[in-house]
Amino acid sequence: MTPPDADAAPSELVHLDVTAGVATITVDSPGNRNALSAQLRRELLDRLERAIADETARVIVLSHTGSVFCSGMDLKETRGAGANQQGINEVPAILETVWSSPKPVVARVGGAARAGGVGLVAAADIAVAVDRATFAFTEVRLGLVPAVISVTVLPRLLPRAAHELFLTAEVFDAPRAAAIGLINASVPADELDAAVDRYVAALKLGAPAALSGTKEMLRAERPSSMREDFAQMQELSASYFAGPDGQEGMRAFAEKRSPSWVVPD
Repeated sequence: MTPPDADAAPSELVHLDVTAGVATITVDSPGNRNALSAQLRRELLDRLERAIADETARVIVLSHTGSVFCSGMDLKETRGAGANQQGINEVPAILETVWSSPKPVVARVGGAARAGGVGLVAAADIAVAVDRATFAFTEVRLGLVPAVISVTVLPRLLPRAAHELFLTAEVFDAPRAAAIGLINASVPADELDAAVDRYVAALKLGAPAALSGTKEMLRAERPSSMREDFAQMQELSASYFAGPDGQEGMRAFAEKRSPSWVVPD
């Protein structure tokens, strides 16, 4: 028997499958609790970019294998490295890609998330977790600051909860995560896929350009003046009413049929 090549690259850790308009990205490194190793970071960013570029993909689902969604940075790789060599320097690109994706991103959380893994959950547009899943910002107990992930997490969390959980690093459950805005829903394990499918089905009914435009609107900083805010939003709204998707949507409504952008299952 030929011994395995010790220098061979590890097998693929992040998979991409596009079916019926849904791009499913599966993190598959259960041996290290789906930690954000260098290979996983590289592959995750690549799969995200490919899913966004795929014209057949309408919705992105971020999923995982094993009992842990993502345990955060791979600490074995970060020990002994200088500030300029730390893998955390690559995480902003991943979180920003999820956050700013023109296509809706749904996080399917079937297990625990810690630190950077919670940042991924927060970056998604919609997140559904099993009720037994747990979350924690463990950084301060490791002598670290949850700085990078705060960019996606803080817009989601209630301020009091953010102070409590960032500073204490205490573990909290999925029902609490839903109550403070980190996730959209906490469901029993046997209902997770159905809950994700329900969100995906609803998202697939939206026009791609309208979904992208709505995401951009939600991310944008709003003017301090209500008059200016209304003026900008009126202009945006009118452009979509007059645009091809808006006209098609209104025709489809009048004709009692599905709009042309609806992808069959």
